[in-house]
Amino acid sequence: MPLFDNITKAAKDFFIEEASVGGPSVAAPRPLPDQPAPVMLGNIPAPGPAPLLTQPEQRHLDHIRQLLAGDGKDFMAFTKMVSSLQASGLGGPILYRTAFNAFSAVTSLDLPALLKSAEQFELKLTSDRNSILERHREKVGEIRIPNVPPSPLVQLQQQEQQLQTGLADLTRQLEEAQQRLLAVRQQLQEQQQKAATALASYELAHATAAAELKAHQQAVQSFLLQSGG
Repeated sequence: MPLFDNITKAAKDFFIEEASVGGPSVAAPRPLPDQPAPVMLGNIPAPGPAPLLTQPEQRHLDHIRQLLAGDGKDFMAFTKMVSSLQASGLGGPILYRTAFNAFSAVTSLDLPALLKSAEQFELKLTSDRNSILERHREKVGEIRIPNVPPSPLVQLQQQEQQLQTGLADLTRQLEEAQQRLLAVRQQLQEQQQKAATALASYELAHATAAAELKAHQQAVQSFLLQSGG
């Protein structure tokens, strides 16, 4: 029967993994039928908009895959059977009933145990994300974990702050030097003006005295020498 053949193939696909040169083959993740793709949101303040990613990094995919790796008799193995049967054309309630019946026959896992397994995987995902978020907050300097050296990012932030502080101090010193320069220039101009005024006054006094002396000298020569003294 085609349906039985599909169930048998699904069981073989996910309970007997083929070995390859690079290790066990891993089926590409597919969204559950009639289910939206999961979206993880976090309240993480960022200095700018997050980069637009079309797909996660391979290291994160590997991390999640290892996190969700089970013993073949759990909810993740059940979802693999669901995906395999879905590829065979099944969908909706029939898909899940068929997958569960086949899965239960192979693993002897009842429905409450299957749902309990799903909750355990959900808790693992939640716990892992909380741990990742905590490390991220420590990495960007939002929190400080005791006995953990600052991350390279925090060290750069500290250097930036030190440079900004030093630059602000240099700017303040420059402004103070400019103010002193203006004051010195003003004093210099005042002293130059005083010196020029003093020289002009002296020249005027000198010219007056020299002219008066010359006038008296000429009068003596004119009136006394010519009259025979």
